[in-house]
Amino acid sequence: MSLETGSKPWELLSQRPGPSRWINVVTNTYRMPDGTKTDWDVMVTRDSVAVVALTDAQEIVLARQYRPGPDHVLDELPGGELNEGETVLAAAIRELREETGYGGGEVTVIGHTWQGANITRRKWAAVALNCRRIGSPELDPSEEFCETVLVPLSELRQRLQAGQFTDAWAGYAGLDHLGLLGSPEP
Repeated sequence: MSLETGSKPWELLSQRPGPSRWINVVTNTYRMPDGTKTDWDVMVTRDSVAVVALTDAQEIVLARQYRPGPDHVLDELPGGELNEGETVLAAAIRELREETGYGGGEVTVIGHTWQGANITRRKWAAVALNCRRIGSPELDPSEEFCETVLVPLSELRQRLQAGQFTDAWAGYAGLDHLGLLGSPEP
């Protein structure tokens, strides 16, 4: 799989410690059960959603873009943060449309997980069926180099196992929701 496209790594110009526009960090001081005190840095951020979007042609709709944390161009499930007061379902529909230009299908929110032990974010998963291109993507300035990629549904599990997604759990949850993971071992 070649990722030589318009999505390319960004050039790192500098680094600085501390919060930025994307991450708010607070330090919480806790009293432990034994009476000692300890500090934890906690990232405070809004919930987000990732969408497993399937077309009638049994293709998964992905968003190819550079991701600064992993420092790689990745094909990812479309998604992003919920806006203030927005439902998870509305965010899933909006993010799929904005990042890929796809929509028009039946969207179901299937669950969530906590992103990590030191972050307030819940990561939601949704499945969208019968998706079709309904327009051009409407990308934020930080996403303007995002590309829409279609891959056969049969390749999704392999791509998830390759470790090239930031929301792999949502991909597996989507496959499970669609009945494509098989039955659990006894």
